[in-house]
Amino acid sequence: MILSLYLVRRLAGSFLLVLGVFLGILMLLDIVEQLRSFAGAETAPTFVQLVGLTLLNAPVTLYQILPLIVVLATMSLFLALSRSSELVVIRAAGRSGVRMLLAPFVATLIAGALIVAVINPLVAASSREYARYAAELRSGTVNVVSVSDDGLWLRQGDEAAQTVVHARSASGDGTALQDVTFLVFSGAAASDIRIRGATAQLTPGAWMVEDVTIWQLDAENPQRDARKMDSLSLPTDLTPEQIRDNFASPGAIPIWELPGFIAALQRAGFSALEHRIWLQMELALPLMLGGMMLLATATSMYHARAGGAGVRALITILGGFGLFFLRNFAQVLGENGQIPVLLAAWTLPFASCLLALGLLLHLEDG
Repeated sequence: MILSLYLVRRLAGSFLLVLGVFLGILMLLDIVEQLRSFAGAETAPTFVQLVGLTLLNAPVTLYQILPLIVVLATMSLFLALSRSSELVVIRAAGRSGVRMLLAPFVATLIAGALIVAVINPLVAASSREYARYAAELRSGTVNVVSVSDDGLWLRQGDEAAQTVVHARSASGDGTALQDVTFLVFSGAAASDIRIRGATAQLTPGAWMVEDVTIWQLDAENPQRDARKMDSLSLPTDLTPEQIRDNFASPGAIPIWELPGFIAALQRAGFSALEHRIWLQMELALPLMLGGMMLLATATSMYHARAGGAGVRALITILGGFGLFFLRNFAQVLGENGQIPVLLAAWTLPFASCLLALGLLLHLEDG
């Protein structure tokens, strides 16, 4: 028990050390990237604002590369144990490699589950705030797209007016709306209006609304004074790319809200395949981290006097990057519908665990 706790504590320390190194590197790189991306902006943000953007963006990047961090942390730990001959002492005490790794593997699974349950919502909130803050610094306006149980909601506007758009259903790319309502608020009551249409089509710079009814909200009797029109063009700065980009970020949705969001997305007429893949990938993340830890152990758990430490470290790093690439490749295939969702999300975590176990058994029995 004491040995198990010792290994878990050393692994946690190594993980935090590697995490801190990556955080520092990513912060420096992201600040440079933020300076480059805002180089052509009309109003250049201050250095404090750029640092704020970097702090909001760093958790998202770190979360995406967690499997690589686990590989490097595990390799660092077992190379250190080899150099200090602690592995020899553990083996001499009669503890096999597989049994020795049981506690770190279980601890990695538990830590992965906690990361998905607790850290994932924080990263999602950071991602949403980063997108909002970056859009505000670039253009001074914020466009919001959301999906709820009663349909699709859009918000567009600038300093002069705000428009809320609600549609019962929409096309797959969000550019064609059915049973749509526009609520325009300009800050002056005399200009607040409600517009309802049977359909609305997004064109460059405007919504083309058909079968229109307009209510002036400040009128004495808005229903009596309502006007009807066959069609109406409403200016907008929304683009199809902006709408798609809002739905193409499942990482900005906490995992606890993803099942409900997927159901609402499908009811609104959108494809939820990308969000379904993301949900399953997140559920499989603890097993993926465990497999990465076992694989890094299997390729680096040798005595230092056996030589070849540099080659084994290179193999470990390349193996980790290879699995990380295959995981992202499987995710892309799943998002495109080339392979089933469960197959895309769960095959590689199970395969990495089985591969690592095979290597460990070979190491133990020759």
